[in-house]
Amino acid sequence: MEKFKKILYRLLFPGTTVVILSIPIGAGLLAYAFLIAGENSPVAYVSYVVSAYSLTIVCANFVPVIRKGKQWLRQNPYTRRYLEDLPFKLRISLYLSLAINLLYAGVNGFSGIYYHSVWFGTLAAYYIFLSVMRFLLVRFAHKSGFGADKTAEFKRCRLCGAILIMMNMALAGVVILVLHENRGFEYAGSLIYAMALYTFYITIMAVINVVRYCKFNSPVISAAKTVNLAAALVSMLSLETAMLIQFDNGSTAPLFRQTMLGTTGGIVCAIVVGMGAYMVVRSTRQINRLKNNNPEI
Repeated sequence: MEKFKKILYRLLFPGTTVVILSIPIGAGLLAYAFLIAGENSPVAYVSYVVSAYSLTIVCANFVPVIRKGKQWLRQNPYTRRYLEDLPFKLRISLYLSLAINLLYAGVNGFSGIYYHSVWFGTLAAYYIFLSVMRFLLVRFAHKSGFGADKTAEFKRCRLCGAILIMMNMALAGVVILVLHENRGFEYAGSLIYAMALYTFYITIMAVINVVRYCKFNSPVISAAKTVNLAAALVSMLSLETAMLIQFDNGSTAPLFRQTMLGTTGGIVCAIVVGMGAYMVVRSTRQINRLKNNNPEI
């Protein structure tokens, strides 16, 4: 019995290297089985076993691997500063968000030109404006930092809220155009799966970060996380549009597709407008309150 327990333990906890390597190996075998070998090939059955085992050991070793990873990262002075210095971490987060947003705008812009798609082009323009807002927040954080000038932070937050409201008009126009033309976003081949993975990731992280960073009471940080959430919601809308079109085998009724897109588009527009209006109203109230309490401002 003890020997069986030891074998089971070694199978579940084979070591950090094996756990990490099992992820690309399992994913690679699955990709080869589905894209090249075929679902009924011997490789497919092997890939099922390997991927199942990989998922099992990843789940079993998730917490220990994360702890070891953090310990290893803290040995480096730069990564240790990122983990322990909150203002520095937030600045890096703003820069990374800006870079990813520009990359996403570039991908949609290229797709708009390559596929001659007005929808991709409009989405690229939307993300460019989101990048402008992120740039304003990055510039403010670089010059003034967080918490040093609350009035200036609330003014920047109010500006971002106003831009969100104005940009939502363009988003509403895109939704109406998609419904009217009964067309939408399309991705080539398996690219839609990568976009789906990215969209779900940024949406989950955006919601988590909006809640997580509320406690720091920084209008600039809150504005940055709200912009992230707005971008994630638009990505979710474009993904739904692409999936309804790409996986339509002709049996989906146009009315059903229009109803789904219209409902989701309306909800996303309402949420974005609500967030923008809340940022404007709250920031204006706080600015007036700070002026009344501090006549010199």
